[in-house]
Amino acid sequence: MIAPIMSSHSPNDDLLNFIASTVETMRDQMATKDDIAGMATKSDIARLESKLEVEATAIRGDIEQTHLRLDSIERALSARLSHIETEMSRLRSVVYLLVKDQPEMLRLLGQSPLGNEGRL
Repeated sequence: MIAPIMSSHSPNDDLLNFIASTVETMRDQMATKDDIAGMATKSDIARLESKLEVEATAIRGDIEQTHLRLDSIERALSARLSHIETEMSRLRSVVYLLVKDQPEMLRLLGQSPLGNEGRL
């Protein structure tokens, strides 16, 4: 820090002190060569933006592939569930036909017979 000028007080001394203080403040605020070397240049920023764009595109592609795969899994599961529901319906029909004359057999399946007529 530049020391203020110590002499008899005059307007010139005040002006010199102000100038010295301003110069020191400006010097402190100025970037050194090392500071400038640490800063990104426009080309550095452009390369970074390009790299980020490539990465974002890759991520979007991964998300799209995942979405397509999930859609495929959903369709397969839906088809399998539909097939299972159809087979369960057939199995129920067969079971009810088999126990039509003996409704008490439904108790074996955890169901109670319906009505007194033996109808299901």
